[in-house]
Amino acid sequence: MKMITQNTFDFLNQLNENNNRDWFADHKSEFQKIDKEAKSFFNEIYTDFQKDDSLEKIQFYRIYRDVRFSKDKTPYNKHLSASYARTKPMLRGGYYIRIENNASFVGGGFWEPNTEDLLRIRKEIELDASELREIINESTFKHFFGKLEGEELKSAPRNFDKNHSDIDLIRKKQFLVSRSFTNEEVLASNFKEEIIATFKAMRPFFNYMSDVLTTNLNGESII
Repeated sequence: MKMITQNTFDFLNQLNENNNRDWFADHKSEFQKIDKEAKSFFNEIYTDFQKDDSLEKIQFYRIYRDVRFSKDKTPYNKHLSASYARTKPMLRGGYYIRIENNASFVGGGFWEPNTEDLLRIRKEIELDASELREIINESTFKHFFGKLEGEELKSAPRNFDKNHSDIDLIRKKQFLVSRSFTNEEVLASNFKEEIIATFKAMRPFFNYMSDVLTTNLNGESII
């Protein structure tokens, strides 16, 4: 069974303190070792979770940062991460894992819905938010994630009533969930099982969004 080791946190902690190209070049062999271990771990999760969901190809995120449009010019990410998208067009939503010293988490949802999808979600909530409310207020959801997260508008979107009873959901631009893990929890032998359990806890939310995004407001399939 693949696992994340203390070496990963040690390297990422040192990288955080020495985030420059000279230091990284001197320690690249160390990075390549922990990167290989992490990818093996992420791949094992992908293989195991395929038994429970239909996933597209795994995506590994590079350690190198794109600093062209960022005020932060440090060249390297201080984490290792991967994501797993569900198989479109019928299944929507994506799973995400980040390994970072004292800041690891597992998350998922809808990071940047396109304009059409975002409007469709908002229209569904405007019509009837009871099913989504039931999902995010369910005890398992609250146990794993606490609440639905994501950036939101300060006021109502255009053509939506700012006094709508579900305006808190309609204002959202992102629909995300996350669960944090301590270093000790990441290093534990059951971490992979906890990740998969967390992914499974997202399923009712993902299934709801999949139903919304593959139908019109009358509930008729658009696929």
